[in-house]
Amino acid sequence: MADNYTEQQYGRNQEEKVPLGKGQNDKNEKKESTGIHRHPGSFLQNQTKKVVAVHDLSGVGRVSLMAVIPILSSMGFQVCPLPTAVLSTHTQYPTYSFLDLTDEMRHIIENWEKMEVRFDTFYTGYLGSPQQAQIVEEFILKFRRENDMVVVDPVLGDNGHLYKGITEEMVTEMKKLIRLADVITPNLTELFYLLDRPFQERITDAELKKALKALSDQGPSIVIATSVPVSGDPRSTSVYAYNRLGNRYWKVTCPYLPAHYPGTGDTFTSVITGSLMQGDSLPIALDRATQFILQGIRATFGYEYNNLEGIMLEKVLHNLNMPIQVSSYELVE
Repeated sequence: MADNYTEQQYGRNQEEKVPLGKGQNDKNEKKESTGIHRHPGSFLQNQTKKVVAVHDLSGVGRVSLMAVIPILSSMGFQVCPLPTAVLSTHTQYPTYSFLDLTDEMRHIIENWEKMEVRFDTFYTGYLGSPQQAQIVEEFILKFRRENDMVVVDPVLGDNGHLYKGITEEMVTEMKKLIRLADVITPNLTELFYLLDRPFQERITDAELKKALKALSDQGPSIVIATSVPVSGDPRSTSVYAYNRLGNRYWKVTCPYLPAHYPGTGDTFTSVITGSLMQGDSLPIALDRATQFILQGIRATFGYEYNNLEGIMLEKVLHNLNMPIQVSSYELVE
């Protein structure tokens, strides 16, 4: 960061130097000709990266923004929520209240535009309607700068089926949204929906590699497929990734624990996002995210506990700032 600051300051100084021959008899102007022009306190400017998180907010349950905010904040980033809805609990509870914020999303974005707010990363998760997806597409196209990163978790379904309330129109809009993304993190079900292919519960490495590349060809440089079964080993699960820059495939395998906790997808993609923002390589980001999920599940698993509340993030957040202990990624040939 210090080097970046010095280079930027040098560029400003070069532009602001007094031309030769002007003000040579003025001591003050002569001093200015050295190019030392700094706004008082400029070295104290806030350099924290901003990530705008387009997710819903549930009062109970560590999902969506209730996972995104603590994870990315713990990793040193400022999270700016663009909430899509406010719920009393997430939707896997038997009852919940729901406030749709589609109209308010436009007002928030309009106000950010007036304030000339800028973000370093755009990170989207569950979107409640095709209209919200369109709003997000317009938002990214209007605000995105050349070096900004876009991460899309295309929340559509699982176990071969769309989630309740997700329509084919939503699938169509999600296909448009991922074209703007640098990174997407579909599970196996979402991967096939985005490719308009029938769901396959079992898939070979060769078939999966072709699917990942086909999805990358639609726009995103990095495609990460989660919840991929391991052939012949029901006690393990895998994450596969393709990086078009380098044309390489990566794989991380981890133990499967027989427990379901809502929000693990949000947690995984949040750690991936933060890891890439802090400069980790793709395989290290995959390792960091899978290890964190495993740590969270293990920290939660032994308690007599309502699994609907999600993994106990509070017990493992500090691990996000620790070095990777054992790398388990593989380069898939």
